[in-house]
Amino acid sequence: MPNYTVDRVIDGKLKIIAEIGSMHDGSLGNAMKAAEAAAECGADVVKFQTHVAAAETLPDAPMPPYFQGEPRLAYFERTAFSESQWQQLARHCESLHVEFLSSPFCLEAVDILEHVGVKAYKIPSGEVTNIPLLEKIARTGKPTYLSSGMSDWAELDRAVKTLRADVPLVVMQCSSIYPCPSDSVGLNLIDEMMKRYGLPAGLSDHTLGFGACIAAAALGATAIEKHFTLSRRMYVSDAANSMEPEDFSLLVRSLREVKEIISNPVDKNQISKFKEMKIIFEKSIVTSRIVPSGHRLEIDDLAFKKPGDGIGAAHYRELIGKTTVCELPANTKIKWSDLL
Repeated sequence: MPNYTVDRVIDGKLKIIAEIGSMHDGSLGNAMKAAEAAAECGADVVKFQTHVAAAETLPDAPMPPYFQGEPRLAYFERTAFSESQWQQLARHCESLHVEFLSSPFCLEAVDILEHVGVKAYKIPSGEVTNIPLLEKIARTGKPTYLSSGMSDWAELDRAVKTLRADVPLVVMQCSSIYPCPSDSVGLNLIDEMMKRYGLPAGLSDHTLGFGACIAAAALGATAIEKHFTLSRRMYVSDAANSMEPEDFSLLVRSLREVKEIISNPVDKNQISKFKEMKIIFEKSIVTSRIVPSGHRLEIDDLAFKKPGDGIGAAHYRELIGKTTVCELPANTKIKWSDLL
């Protein structure tokens, strides 16, 4: 089975995904404004959710505990976009120079996204066991992000096996808790996933803060997804657990900095760049008092003072017992030529 490289899957850089989901609440204008805001914040990808209510939800399906505003079927019916609207949104993202991405929640949603021309897929945590959906996505051959928020290893193994032969794949660690507390993020699983599958891994983050994303990037995550909203006060399912633009912009800058840091290893023996600082901050060996000519140096004759452009303090033992060839005033940097 192929071992897809990070370069093939995410173009060789950390992909930052703004998960807008259904934050638009059925308004195409809101969706476009959210995409604009995410692009301004520096996101690489803006991700939505493509729902076809009757194809994916029974009338008595319960709402999640963190959003009880209306019946689930009615919510998906009210907030769903038509294929034409998806086309407009995808073209708008293209004009913003951000990648359009959406999670399909049924087979019919894949058809819509294929007609729209989506370039990649994100499989949400609740669809990991929906093998017919995974098989249909696999047949597209398009890069896929696989979330893992509700799955055990056996379920995730089966999903990866279904997809990996046909699509470039990134496995996303996720904990489907809203909001996710720090003790449930599971960043250890990023490394376990990379080793288990030989694939790039990322984080789909449901915490409210910055720490999980930054730590994940430092640990080698190749994609970071974070819920994004224009306002946490909005009436939408994920708004209260999402990040607003000001904080998201700061997160993006921090993640870029982390990526730059970990992509540039430093050789501890290459200290030439610190030459000026060494002179300013390190110590030279100087006379602690007037030292007459012909004097055998003792430790009490020596002091250690800035700047560090003389004989370094580390060499003080080499001077003990040496004889001076001339008188040296106090606070004089000792030179090798002053000694026999």
